[in-house]
Amino acid sequence: MLRKNPRGDFPVVHETAFVDPTAVLCGLITVGANVFIGPYAVIRADEVDEHGHMEPIIIHANSNIQDGVVIHSKDGAAVTIGEHTSIAHRSIVHGPCVVGNNVFIGFNTVLFNCRVGDNAVVRHNCVVDGHDIPEGFYLTSAVVVKNDADLAALQVVPQDARDFSESVIATNVSLAQHYRRIQNSF
Repeated sequence: MLRKNPRGDFPVVHETAFVDPTAVLCGLITVGANVFIGPYAVIRADEVDEHGHMEPIIIHANSNIQDGVVIHSKDGAAVTIGEHTSIAHRSIVHGPCVVGNNVFIGFNTVLFNCRVGDNAVVRHNCVVDGHDIPEGFYLTSAVVVKNDADLAALQVVPQDARDFSESVIATNVSLAQHYRRIQNSF
């Protein structure tokens, strides 16, 4: 469902993107080409700062927002999801937040007030709160990053994790195309 926020902003969805009918997109949102937004995802750009200002939530081309993902932002701060990026099932991306290009965010992960660099992999059940993940870094499952000491323990992305991330992205770009083709035949 696409709907206006209280300020009157309405989502803009590229014609090649697919938004599942159970997903909710509300407000100042831009969805790029070939994006797949899965069932029960909720993306809300509806809060403003003390001056009534709001930055958009932007999801760039060939990315996927999977089942049950929540993307929201405090006080109208920006959220940007890069190109060829996967946000896996039931994750929360809460702005201010920037997720780079070619990034994989695993199941049930929480990102808040952070920046995840290009080509990073953040596996399942991680929490990144108020600290940036550099380009190409790898977080194994259940890691919490909240300070420099936590960051120092991280490694670069191994090839098998990169291969997995790329296969998820390719699968979901394909899903967007196939679901668009059949969307009026349910």
